Amino acid sequence: MAEPWLLEVQGLSRRYPLPRERLFGPAPQLQALQDVSFTLARGRSLGVVGESGCGKSTLARLVMALETPSAGTVKLLGQDLHRLGAAALRAARAQFQMVFQDPYGSLDPRLTVARSVGEPLEMQRGLSATERQRRIVEALDAVGLRAADAAKYPHEFSGGQRQRIAIARALVTRPALIVADEPVSALDVSVQAQVLNLMQDLQEQYGLSYLFISHDLAVVDLVCDEVLVLEAGRVVERGDPDTLFRNPQHPCTRRLIEAVPSF
Repeated sequence: MAEPWLLEVQGLSRRYPLPRERLFGPAPQLQALQDVSFTLARGRSLGVVGESGCGKSTLARLVMALETPSAGTVKLLGQDLHRLGAAALRAARAQFQMVFQDPYGSLDPRLTVARSVGEPLEMQRGLSATERQRRIVEALDAVGLRAADAAKYPHEFSGGQRQRIAIARALVTRPALIVADEPVSALDVSVQAQVLNLMQDLQEQYGLSYLFISHDLAVVDLVCDEVLVLEAGRVVERGDPDTLFRNPQHPCTRRLIEAVPSF
């Protein structure tokens, strides 16, 4: 029997209400995402690309169960995340974590690295203080930081180091899936390659799956096994990076490639 998909997204849609144009008229809606479906296997990476406003970040929030879809399902390890109760969802979050775009804004400057990295462990009951500390040190070591760094504060680190801390925070629960929303776009070009290489090494070491949101086709080409192209909230093309970027079939994909002169 084949192993089930790690992540299954079926018919996912999200509409946002807009201000009424007339007092008694119907409230207009913005269709941010429409009928999006895909699957992701364990240990694989799926890139999501598209022009600004196409729905990439909306998709990330829905997969992370930070918003409720207007229609459709998000199943992780067979569980429909949006049908879980609050307690069950908190428990399930150990299996899926997120790395945000801005390493400066995603870490609370008032918290030590140990507290920031250890925050997701608060959802896991039954862990002793010793086990929590061991997990934190292990996660820091995995991203190339020292145990002594746990006592420091975010302002004591460079941008690349802060993103390593954010990755350690995502790793600390030992998740199966990491949703990475533009994880290197705020970093210097010289640092981007280091962080991407780290993410690939961690994937191989821990068997992670990535849902990788990015506007940078070169980054997606480097780290992803498959790519979805979104336009106006819909999937317009899907395929492996080598085929899709070298022989694009949809005008949106061609526009994205043409916008990157060196690609």
